[in-house]
Amino acid sequence: MTGTRNLLGGLFLAVATVGAWWLWLGWDTGYTVDAETGSTSGPYEPWQVVGCVLTLAVLAALAGTRLSPWLVAPVMAVAFTVAWSWRAASTDDSGLWVVGAGLVLIGTAVGATVVSVGARRIGGRRLHRSH
Repeated sequence: MTGTRNLLGGLFLAVATVGAWWLWLGWDTGYTVDAETGSTSGPYEPWQVVGCVLTLAVLAALAGTRLSPWLVAPVMAVAFTVAWSWRAASTDDSGLWVVGAGLVLIGTAVGATVVSVGARRIGGRRLHRSH
């Protein structure tokens, strides 16, 4: 039963993680050019990144109370990095998207680990207090 729960939970978490990417970042492909300096920024606005990070944190916390953090972190990191890389690779001729993908993978893995372990510990304490 645990194997099935882990499989289904991991699949749901992967889909939800890709959904968070799409909800906040996946639809935005436009860059902004400053008329005065000529510098380019984007495609994401700060509010999009903050919203995405908060959504991923909630997903990691919820998943961490139900699944092992050692399953949560790699599932979220790989799912988010694949979604991010798919878009980045298709719009970058320089090849630097690979560096970005590495940073996204590491950041997502660390963040998901910290949040899911914390949620697991807090959730475990609540369970012990209620019994």
